[in-house]
Amino acid sequence: MKTSAWYKTIIYALLVLFSIYFLFPFIWIVLTALKTETEVYQYPVVFFPTEWKFSNFVHAWNAQPFGKYLLNSVTITVLTTIGQIISCSMIAYGFSRYEFKFKNALFILLLATMMIPWDVTMIPLYMQFNMFGWINTLKPLIIPAFFGSAYYVFLLRQFLMGVPKELEHAAKIDGASDFQTYSRIFVPIMKAPLTLIAVLNMLGVWNDYLGPLIFLQDRSKYTLALGLAAFKGVHELQILPIMSITILMIIPPVIAFFFAQKYIVEGISGAIK
Repeated sequence: MKTSAWYKTIIYALLVLFSIYFLFPFIWIVLTALKTETEVYQYPVVFFPTEWKFSNFVHAWNAQPFGKYLLNSVTITVLTTIGQIISCSMIAYGFSRYEFKFKNALFILLLATMMIPWDVTMIPLYMQFNMFGWINTLKPLIIPAFFGSAYYVFLLRQFLMGVPKELEHAAKIDGASDFQTYSRIFVPIMKAPLTLIAVLNMLGVWNDYLGPLIFLQDRSKYTLALGLAAFKGVHELQILPIMSITILMIIPPVIAFFFAQKYIVEGISGAIK
């Protein structure tokens, strides 16, 4: 066998070993959620369940109104993702393609907001949203997304800086307006970084615990993350329900990442360039 073939074999073997290492906790959670109550506490430990109890998921899901929590989480995730994509793409387009006074200063000011921890703005935000009458509604978790995020704007701006100016000139010659140039030419070009932003926003919003905890009071408005925390408090010593609900909660992000990983890599590499 040639040296290059040995090298590839070793690399692939190492990749398989590392994959198993990182996937093992997830596999263990899934197998534990499918065990019986006796097998969970059995010693020595039983790795594979002797009886596959898929009913554990149904019982755990029905223990609390997780259907309502799921609807709230999906609503917040979808609307915030739409808001981030629209606002961040338009802001990044303006910073990358237009020339105006204090452009660089405003962009630096925008980036400076990333250095302010959310914990510092938490109390002022609560007071502001309370003044608007938004507390105990989903509005504080959705509406701010329509004003953009500095990090996402930076990613899109870096990507658009590498797009040739000739595209805009050709669009103007064809009679396209500024909005038509943005929506019909640049939005399709930004498909990869916009997908990256959508996945990153989904992961952040889907797993967000502190935001819903601060702004929501009524249990009917809880998200899955907040509902799962409350569920753990009630079933602190019951492993099966906690494992089952945890599995159900992490499935959507895993699916989103699996189907969008190609665009995630393209979006990151494009932004770096």
